[in-house]
Amino acid sequence: MKTPLDISIEILGSQAALAREVGVTLQAVNQWVKKGRVPPGRAIAIEQATKRRVTRYELRPDIFGEKESAAA
Repeated sequence: MKTPLDISIEILGSQAALAREVGVTLQAVNQWVKKGRVPPGRAIAIEQATKRRVTRYELRPDIFGEKESAAA
């Protein structure tokens, strides 16, 4: 089963492309993949880079909650 991070990488084309889009190194993205977790601030950047096809709520439900609230 693909994770939201895997889907983000797929949407953008590669780990290197994701790294460029969110302003980090390829090594940072590799670490996220290995750990299975994205830093909260980067989750927002990924959401923007994927044009909300992958959201911060999917990437980090432990921080942002399960889904976007109506007030957001």
